[in-house]
Amino acid sequence: MLLTVAHPFVGALFLFATGMPTGQPLQINKKEWYYEMHLEDVTISKAIITRYQEELLEALESDVAVVGGGPAGLVAAYYLARANKKVVLFERKLSIGGGMWGGGMMFNQIVVQDEALPLLKEFGISYRSFEDGYYTASSVEAVAALTLGAVRAGARIFNLISVEDVMVRENRITGLVINWTPVDLGRLHVDPLTVQSSYVIDCTGHDAQVAGMVVKKMGAVLRTRTGNLEGEKPMWAARGETATVANTREIYPGLLVAGMAANAVCGGHRMGPVFGGMLLSGRRAARLILGEE
Repeated sequence: MLLTVAHPFVGALFLFATGMPTGQPLQINKKEWYYEMHLEDVTISKAIITRYQEELLEALESDVAVVGGGPAGLVAAYYLARANKKVVLFERKLSIGGGMWGGGMMFNQIVVQDEALPLLKEFGISYRSFEDGYYTASSVEAVAALTLGAVRAGARIFNLISVEDVMVRENRITGLVINWTPVDLGRLHVDPLTVQSSYVIDCTGHDAQVAGMVVKKMGAVLRTRTGNLEGEKPMWAARGETATVANTREIYPGLLVAGMAANAVCGGHRMGPVFGGMLLSGRRAARLILGEE
C-alpha cells in the first residue's frame, strides 16, 4: 500500500492506529512523505522462479499440447480444458494472439460471419453488425477474451517457447521437443527438453511448423493427397473459411492441424482478416479429440 501524508509523524500515528505495517519514511518533496512498502527484491525473484518451475513441471505430461497461441489454438485449448483435459499451449512469440492483433493491415478490427457468431457470444466478445452476415469486433478485445477464456478454463499457456521437433513412439506423435525462443533466434547450441502429450495440435498458421517437421524427419506420411504439405492457395475468403474448418483433422496419428495451418497442410485458400473459420476450426479440433465429431 502506498500512503502519502503531509508529515511523517502524522502518518506514523495513522498507521499505528489502523494496524497497518510501518516502513521507513521517505520524503519525496517538501510537502509529501511516503512510507516504503515491505518488499525484498530476491523474494520477488524466488516467487517468479518457483511458480514458473511448478507450472513447467506440470506441463511435462499432458493430454493435449497446442502449438501456437493464435485464435484457433486458444479456442481449442478452451474447449479441451473445459472438458477437463490437461492442456498446455506453447507460443514462440512474446504475445499471444497470432495474427488477430493486427486485424486487417493494422486496422485493429476483425470480421466474423454468421456461422461463428455463437463463439463470440461464448467468449463474451462484443460485436456490431455491418451488413447481413458480416459482424465486426475489436481485435484487441477478441484476443484478450480468448486468452482469458482459455486460462480460466484451465489451460496452461507458455510464451517464448519454440517447438523444434516432435517425439515419436510406434508411428505416433507422443510429444514435443521445446526450447527457449531466444535460443532459436540466437542460433545457440543449447540442447532442448521434451514434453509428453497424448495429442498435439499444430496451430502455427501459414508455416504449419509441426507438420513440416514431421515431413522433414519422416517423409511423406501425412494424410493428405500427396503425403506432403500441399501448401496454401491464394486469397479467397469464402473458400478459405470453409476449407479451414473442413481441413481440421488428424493428419498423422496423434497430430491434428487447425486454423491456417490446416489449409497450409491440406491445400486450402487463405482468407485474410475474417476469423470465423479460425474460431470454428479450433472448436472442431477440440471436438475431434473429445470424440464429439
